Amino acid sequence: MKAVDDTTRRITHAVLRRLAAGQLTVVEDGRARTFGAGEPAALVQILDPRAWTSLLRGSRGLADGYLNGYWDSPDLTAVIRVGARNSGAFDELARRLAAVRVPYQRLRSTWQRNTPQRSRRDIAAHYDLGNDLYELMLDETMSYSCALFEHPGQDLADASRAKLERACRALDLGPDDHVLEIGTGWGGFALHAAATRGCRVTTTTISREQHDVAVQRVHEAGLQDRVTILFEDYRDLRGTYDKLVSIEMIEAVGWQDFGTFFSTCSRLLKPDGVMLLQAILNDDRAYEAEKASKSFITEYIFPGGCLPTNAVIAREVARHTDLRAVDLFDMTPHYPETLRRWRRNIEAHADALEALGYDERFRRLWRLYLSWSEGGFEERRIGVIQTVLAKPRWAGVVRSQDAAAPGESVPAPLLRERAQVHALAGGLDHPLGGQGDALVHDVGLRRARGERG
Repeated sequence: MKAVDDTTRRITHAVLRRLAAGQLTVVEDGRARTFGAGEPAALVQILDPRAWTSLLRGSRGLADGYLNGYWDSPDLTAVIRVGARNSGAFDELARRLAAVRVPYQRLRSTWQRNTPQRSRRDIAAHYDLGNDLYELMLDETMSYSCALFEHPGQDLADASRAKLERACRALDLGPDDHVLEIGTGWGGFALHAAATRGCRVTTTTISREQHDVAVQRVHEAGLQDRVTILFEDYRDLRGTYDKLVSIEMIEAVGWQDFGTFFSTCSRLLKPDGVMLLQAILNDDRAYEAEKASKSFITEYIFPGGCLPTNAVIAREVARHTDLRAVDLFDMTPHYPETLRRWRRNIEAHADALEALGYDERFRRLWRLYLSWSEGGFEERRIGVIQTVLAKPRWAGVVRSQDAAAPGESVPAPLLRERAQVHALAGGLDHPLGGQGDALVHDVGLRRARGERG
């Protein structure tokens, strides 16, 4: 075994000597070796030589090594950021390996699709870990999605409400609307929309624990006449609705069923309906390789999950629906701060979590998961958007108010906003399907007039 450890150590050191950005210092047996230079700078402490052998299994091996205490770091997010900054060579290798995996993957997908039964099992593996865990990690709104920080130092609950408020404004919700929500969570959006807009909300989940808590919260708020909570798979829903919302649920759909998801959304909307989708996005260049592999996140955190990309959303919407994109907002700068707040809550409640049965190994898993995600958003390996998709007879106006990125004291300048919209909407490969320039022009015109939205 020592020979294997030594060999993998030499190979890893050879790769690390090729770092093109950032700096990684590796400490083992009292000796420190530094690779690369500049920011971000990270430190890894090797506590067991088996850390090197675990790397042979990619991100899952890296995670296993951390969970087993083979390595540690005072700043996990910095480690992930250095890796993300230098991912080009590894992405190319992964793409080449994907060519070998794809035939098997396609065969496997015929029996590993996210059927309703499999979806319930996968959702339960993450969301039914116990409501006590999420109550300690999240804010009072119980929002498990990117918050929207409108000013520095904003309270997490207020930032979560700002995200919900932006969704309500973007859809121009009113008391005459009947809204369908796919992915209830713990009822945060349904409660906010019904309480602030007076609309009716029908929301569905396949997590039993989330369903039960959401029902209780609706009764406590006295909104049972306006909010209906279902325990049904989205594919089984019937009827038509004025508007539809899905906040960070598409990531659990599975890549084989993105088309099914969008066709179902389109079917459930009236001819003049409109929907808001908040989605975490993968990098287009890494999508094929990552959907063909088992990663740390899909193995330990979100079984059966897959992040879509801009191009995938555009393709599936065009192929399976008559929807068109009418608005897109990049929320990516707000997710690192959201994740930092969740991670701090986990650390602050370590004793309470221990008493509830969430041991140190579990907390290390979640510490790594939250840091892994934070680093990915910081380096834009992944992103998050709110996009509005409208049916052909929709003739409304998207009403929204964009927030500054965390740490900014004033709203993001117009040039930055234009750059973000261009980056996300620039061409036929993106959800706006060629409407990007028109949207940028419209944003600029409204800003020049002093209008919001």
